[in-house]
Amino acid sequence: MILHLNHTRRESAATTTTEVVSAVLALLAGKDMEPAQFARLQIYLDWLQYKHNFREPVAVTLPPGNRDSRFPSEIRIDSRQVAPGAFLETLRKAICSAKAAEKGSAGRLYLEEFQSFRDSIAWQFNRLYWQRLKEWERATGKPYEQALPGGKSDGHNPEAISDSVAEFWTLLKDLETRNQLPPEVFLLEIGVGMGTRARMWLDCFAQIDRDRGTNFYPRLRLLLGDYSLSTLERSRSSLKEHLELCSSIALDALDPIKTLSFLRHKILYVHSTNTYDNLPDEEVVWRGNRIYWVWARAYLTGEDAARIAALCDLPVADVTRTIHRLLDVGPECLSDRAKGVLFWMEVWNALRTEERLVDTLELPDVTYPAGLSATQMEDILQDAPGDLRFHLSTGALESFRNTLPLLHPRGYLQVQDIFVTDLHEYAMGFHGPGKLDGSIVNWVNGALLREVAERSGYNIHFVPFKYRPESKTSILYTTQRE
Repeated sequence: MILHLNHTRRESAATTTTEVVSAVLALLAGKDMEPAQFARLQIYLDWLQYKHNFREPVAVTLPPGNRDSRFPSEIRIDSRQVAPGAFLETLRKAICSAKAAEKGSAGRLYLEEFQSFRDSIAWQFNRLYWQRLKEWERATGKPYEQALPGGKSDGHNPEAISDSVAEFWTLLKDLETRNQLPPEVFLLEIGVGMGTRARMWLDCFAQIDRDRGTNFYPRLRLLLGDYSLSTLERSRSSLKEHLELCSSIALDALDPIKTLSFLRHKILYVHSTNTYDNLPDEEVVWRGNRIYWVWARAYLTGEDAARIAALCDLPVADVTRTIHRLLDVGPECLSDRAKGVLFWMEVWNALRTEERLVDTLELPDVTYPAGLSATQMEDILQDAPGDLRFHLSTGALESFRNTLPLLHPRGYLQVQDIFVTDLHEYAMGFHGPGKLDGSIVNWVNGALLREVAERSGYNIHFVPFKYRPESKTSILYTTQRE
C-alpha cells in the first residue's frame, strides 16, 4: 500500500495518517481486503480547501480495465470532512457503495453516463449560474463577490489597477515616440462581470492621461466581452462615464477570435480576471509512465434526492426530469418560481461525482487540448512525480490559443487567476474542482500554458499578486517572442 499525504495542514485535519493506516489494517484483518489488493492500493489523504465540492468525504475508485473490481485500487480521503473516530466505518460504507455502483445498485440517482468531466452536466449548472446570476443573488441575499476568498475580487484592487494602467500608458507612449501608435487603441476585457474593474481601470487611465498631458484616452476602444447578455447589460451602468469608448460584445471566452476576427493582430491589451478557472476542465493521472483519464458521472444520493423532492413538493421519480428542465429553461422548471430557485440551489449543493480511471489505450479517439499531443504530454511528464493527478485546463488552453491571434505585435495578454506553475505542486494540495456558490472553480495548469505558449511563439511568465497578503492569485503576462 502507498499512502500519499497531499497536504501539510496538520492542525486542520480531522483524519490522521495513523487513523487511516489502522483502518486499512482492520479491513485486512477482517477479510474485507486481500493481501494482493492491499499491495496495489493507493490512498490519498487530501485537505480540500473548497468546503463545497463534488466529493464525498471518502471516495473509492475501482481498478481500471479488467483487473479485479471487488476491491478498491484508489481511495481519496478529505481529511477535513471525515468526523474524528469515524473513519473506519466511513471507509467501509464507501467501499460498499463503490461495489454496489459497479452492479448498478448503489441507491444513487445518476444524471449522466461516465465521461470526461469537461462534458459533465456540472458545467451546464455553471452556465445557468452566470446566465441567471441575479436570481441566485436575490435568493442568497448576497452578491457573487462575497463568495470569493476575502469577500472581494483581486481584480478590483486599486493599486494593481494603477500599476496595470501605468504599464499600458508606457506602452502607448513608446509607440507614439516611434510613430507606431494606431489611431484607435483596442482593448479587450474577457469576462466583464459587473464592469467594476473596467470602470476603475478607465477612471485611472483618464486621470493619468490628464496628469501627464497626453491625449490617449479618446483613442481607447474598450471591448467588453461576456457570454451572458444580462451580465453585459448590468456592466453598462458601472461604465456610464465611459460608454462612448465601450462596446459590449456577446463573446464565448473559449473562442474570442471567432467573434473578433476583424481585429486580428490589432488589440494592444487583453485582460481577464478569474475567467480561466471557470472554464470547462478535466483531469488525468500519470502513473507507471502511462496516462489515465479521470472519467466522472454526476449523481445525487438517494437521501438527497428524496429530501429535495419533499422540499419542492415533487415526486422523487420526477427529480431527474426536473433537473434537465431546469438546465433548459431555468427556475421556471417549476410552476412556483421560488421553489424553482430553491430546487436549483439544493440540487447544486448536493451534486456529487463518481470517478473511474480509463487507460488512454482504451480511448483511441481521445483528444488532448489544442496545442498538445500524446507525445508532447509524455515529454512534459518525464520529470514529473511518478504518481500525479493534474488538470489539463482544457478550456483555459483553448481560450488562450484563440486569444493570441488578436494581439497586436506589441500587445500583451494579462490574466489574473489562480495558477499551478509547476506540476510538482499537484502532489501537495487539492486544486479543484470546487464550488463557489453556483459556479465551478479549478486552479489553472500554468505549466501546460507555458508549454503551449512556447510552441506558439510567445513568452509567458507569472508574477505573484503582491497587493493582498496571502493571496493565491498570480498575474500571467504573455507577449510575442521577438
